[in-house]
Amino acid sequence: MPTILVVDDDANLRFAFGRILDPRKYRIDEAESGEEALRKLKERSYSAVFLDLRMPGRSGLDVLPAIRTLNPKVPVIMMTAYGGTEDAIEAVKRGAYDFILKPFDVEEIRRLAEQADTAYRLMTRAVRMEVQDAELPEEADTLVGRSRPMQEVYKQIGRVASSDASVLIIGASGTGKELVARAIYHHSKRADKLFLAVNCAAIPEGLLESELFGHERGAFTSAEQRRLGKFERAHGGTLFLDEIGDMSPVTQSKILRVLQDGVIERVGGSEPITVDVRIVAATHRDLPDMVAKGTFRADLYFRLNVFTINLPSLNDRRDDIPQLVRYCVRRSSARQNKSIEHVPQETVARLMAHDWRGNVRELENVIDRAVIVTAGTTLLPESISFQETAPHPVDSAANELTNEHLLDLVFERLVAAYDDGHGPSILTTVEHEMLIRALKYLDGNQAQAASVLGMSRQTLRNRLSSRDAGSGRNNADTE
Repeated sequence: MPTILVVDDDANLRFAFGRILDPRKYRIDEAESGEEALRKLKERSYSAVFLDLRMPGRSGLDVLPAIRTLNPKVPVIMMTAYGGTEDAIEAVKRGAYDFILKPFDVEEIRRLAEQADTAYRLMTRAVRMEVQDAELPEEADTLVGRSRPMQEVYKQIGRVASSDASVLIIGASGTGKELVARAIYHHSKRADKLFLAVNCAAIPEGLLESELFGHERGAFTSAEQRRLGKFERAHGGTLFLDEIGDMSPVTQSKILRVLQDGVIERVGGSEPITVDVRIVAATHRDLPDMVAKGTFRADLYFRLNVFTINLPSLNDRRDDIPQLVRYCVRRSSARQNKSIEHVPQETVARLMAHDWRGNVRELENVIDRAVIVTAGTTLLPESISFQETAPHPVDSAANELTNEHLLDLVFERLVAAYDDGHGPSILTTVEHEMLIRALKYLDGNQAQAASVLGMSRQTLRNRLSSRDAGSGRNNADTE
């Protein structure tokens, strides 16, 4: 279980973290001073540190370099009152992962704890190439396979890891693009710096620019404070841009500027900011075809294409399946407290005959299901079940919140309402549909929905409440 260290001279604040964060997911440790925090950091590892900026004795800014020396990869989130924003930003420039303002937003603490824990695991969980790194611990993730296509992948990682060249990883969904990116990072000269990852397909376009480049106060309605993006936070380290083919043309142009000049601008700002970040990008899309169609910038493609690693599909390296099966069974058994020791040839043959359109990720899921239903120590063929998979890799862009789809929904509701004799206002209905759709798309996260819609969180709540009050419904707080 991840352990988080909370460093603050306020006992009530330290206690609050134990109430805010789920005890089933995190263990909380406390320190009331910088000196106590450093003693604890010498004794054990933490997945994140929440560090107060101003404390009696050594301040957070004084303690931060010592923490970075003890454990350069632990994410440190600075905590500050509103008057200390500039100091907090300076702390991020010196290597802090992020900062949070007092009084706290509960959801913001939870979000940062989860992000920091993920970042820490990505940075500290080593990636072993199956034919190398025999000294790495057993808990390391492994790129499994001795087939000729995988041998070529290992060679390419070895050739490019020690350089600062941008890398483009191309492969279908489930082929292990993130593992390859982490292997490059772990074997690079920047392995003692931050490794941050952004899934460009998973973040709405309205949020992606702010996530990457940060924003200035007042850049949009809910931008109450300046915020640093992933590029500034990863300064000196590595930034993994997953599914870069899903970026809009505007964001593509800004990424190009970083690659060309090493300069960014925060959203709503005009000050050029120099950053030193190595970019590793990945996509399942056909970028040359997108360039030909004008949906991906040719100059960005050529900048990213300095060094390309093409990952083979599982169907193209079937010789690796027996080895992958043994590896997945061992890991799945350990996770589920099972003792599966034997995988008969008949089971392997059944898996070898399958069309693996979901690649290694699909294989892992099939093995997980089989391990769950296995009672003994042998994984029998009848334990293997296959679920229907899409005939082609899912195009994440097809699932985005499109204006056309939204308008269709709005006018369907309008027609239905008029048929019922309710006769609602068009503008009111459109707005309400936008609010509901945004919340659904963002899994009920009101802060993100408000940011995408260009309004404050309180305004979003008020409009939901007024609409539901007018229709006689009780509004549930979807946080």
